[in-house]
Amino acid sequence: MKLLKTHKTYDFGHDLYIQLINTGRHYPKFLKNKSLIQFTFSWGDFPSWPYLQVAVGSGRLLGIIFWLYKFGFDLDIFSNTWNWDYLIEDKIEDQTKDEL
Repeated sequence: MKLLKTHKTYDFGHDLYIQLINTGRHYPKFLKNKSLIQFTFSWGDFPSWPYLQVAVGSGRLLGIIFWLYKFGFDLDIFSNTWNWDYLIEDKIEDQTKDEL
């Protein structure tokens, strides 16, 4: 079990991903690859209309997405853990494109 995990990216804005209390693949099925709390803070390069979405179910107990002008955040409570490999591979691909 990991208590805290973070990751920063830049893609048309800055994103900071934070996870609190992650379980791994060795737990029972209902706890396998879950996070107690996951959230993202974003500051985009382009403004947008205000947006609010509240979701229950679909791999999470509660999810909230909020966006206002260039600031946004995403909060998931007791949800499936984000795929960090995807985030890191995407960043590596972006770096490779920049080097060409």
